[in-house]
Amino acid sequence: MEKRLFSAPGRVEIGGNHTDHQHGVVLAAAVDLEVKCTASANDTNKINIENKQYGSLSISLDNLDIREDEKETAAGVIRGVAAWFSKHGHRIGGFDAEVSSTIPVGAGLSSSAAFEVLIGNVFKGLYGAGVTPLDIALAGKFAENVYFGKPCGLMDQAASSFGGLNLIDFADPENTIVTPINAQLPGYMMCVVETGGSHADLTAEYASIPQEMKLVANHFGYDYLNDVPPDMINTGLNKLRKANINDRAILRSIHFFDECTRARAQATALQEGKISEFFELVNESGRSSLAYLQNVFTPSSPEEQGLTLALAMSEKLLSGKGAWRVHGGGFAGSILTFLPLDLKEEFEKQMCAVFGNGSCHFVNVRQLGGAELL
Repeated sequence: MEKRLFSAPGRVEIGGNHTDHQHGVVLAAAVDLEVKCTASANDTNKINIENKQYGSLSISLDNLDIREDEKETAAGVIRGVAAWFSKHGHRIGGFDAEVSSTIPVGAGLSSSAAFEVLIGNVFKGLYGAGVTPLDIALAGKFAENVYFGKPCGLMDQAASSFGGLNLIDFADPENTIVTPINAQLPGYMMCVVETGGSHADLTAEYASIPQEMKLVANHFGYDYLNDVPPDMINTGLNKLRKANINDRAILRSIHFFDECTRARAQATALQEGKISEFFELVNESGRSSLAYLQNVFTPSSPEEQGLTLALAMSEKLLSGKGAWRVHGGGFAGSILTFLPLDLKEEFEKQMCAVFGNGSCHFVNVRQLGGAELL
């Protein structure tokens, strides 16, 4: 069988920290780090994957039921994507693939979402599934939520699947609105700083954010915060406390509404070339995540604050010259910074001295999303 080449990019979240799962707005970009594979269809109804980094696996498509022993595994992701395709009437089949990746695992650049998007594009390419970039993103989210067992929103998969820099509105996830943003940052670069914190045992911390936001939404009779009129929050704080809604849940809800507004303002500032205004909005986003969203360190381990330390260092190094914010899920992982080109060497030197060699990942926007490379 002919071998064909597929690719899916990692992503950076620029604005909209933990807003996607409440049907809010994000500003995100695909980046020039990728997971790719050569793949060819086979007649076995099995998916066989070779990965030089993580070994091999084989998955039968004869049974697409959820398997508890595949939770938090690549096998669970693959079976979940296949199940979504099958459930929605799209053809699937077995294939042999060799996978490689330049996306560092655990750096907050969405290696898992890129892998999900990659598998979706393999099914599309080899079996002619009539799916859109949004369909592939939805398949990846379904796989991650249901088969992998991680309660994520749709941002990571959408950013990888569509490519480019986009303002993404999840008010109706099945009809997500993706607006390309044409913008340049001459003289600046993006750097994701990996702080080395462990992601082990953090599922409950991540899950607490949508759970607590939903507490507030449910109190007002809605399923998601984006459906709640913002004035209900502003004028109903006393009612929320009297209803025994905890203060952190209230603060996280305040963050949600402010962050959605910021993401839109960031996109506008970029399009209009207002770089200083854009940087201040990025910094406001970071401050809100620290004070209101509270996903920069875990309450159970307050002595471990790698993200907070990285943010403090960035503020000292870049104050008045760039921007910095927590990146992605938080609690462990990485921050996103925008820094002048002439500070690259000094910034990387100081960050690597604290967080280790290779902790700085300099990235550019990639216009191509998940795709078959012809």
